[in-house]
Amino acid sequence: MKNTLLFLVLLCSSLLFAQKSIDKLLAKHNDNSVPYITPQELAIPKTDLVLLDSRELKEYKTSHLKNAIHVGYDHFKIHKVETLIPDKNAEIVVYCSVGIRSESIGDSLKKAGYSNVKNLYGGIFEWKSNNFPVYNAIEKETDSIHTFNKVWSKWLKKGIKVYE
Repeated sequence: MKNTLLFLVLLCSSLLFAQKSIDKLLAKHNDNSVPYITPQELAIPKTDLVLLDSRELKEYKTSHLKNAIHVGYDHFKIHKVETLIPDKNAEIVVYCSVGIRSESIGDSLKKAGYSNVKNLYGGIFEWKSNNFPVYNAIEKETDSIHTFNKVWSKWLKKGIKVYE
């Protein structure tokens, strides 16, 4: 009984610490110019929601959210999005690894006139850490997540860390 209670206390403490750490990371790098949507909110099925993956292609091919469209970051082109999503009122959720690059892409979308843009809080790392599924290049569910590099991999709490 004591061991079970101790385990539960340690588990809750580590989850709370991880949450506070990601809060600090995002507060340091983001200015909340694009409102967040949590993984739990995004997991509620919605029709006509557009998911944009703002990571690089090798990250996207390793794993992405179901039905996400790769738009990239380093070579992001707003005209590509405008062609794919002509409705400036469309509900769009942008994500990356943790939510930093996606805020930048979300800002670009807002400047282009998109009015309903959200940033996935904690990105694909939080999504996977909350046990939601991700898919590889052949649309098969996977546990692998491209973490960009070893430094950023510390933010992924569940899944298989992949980086070069």
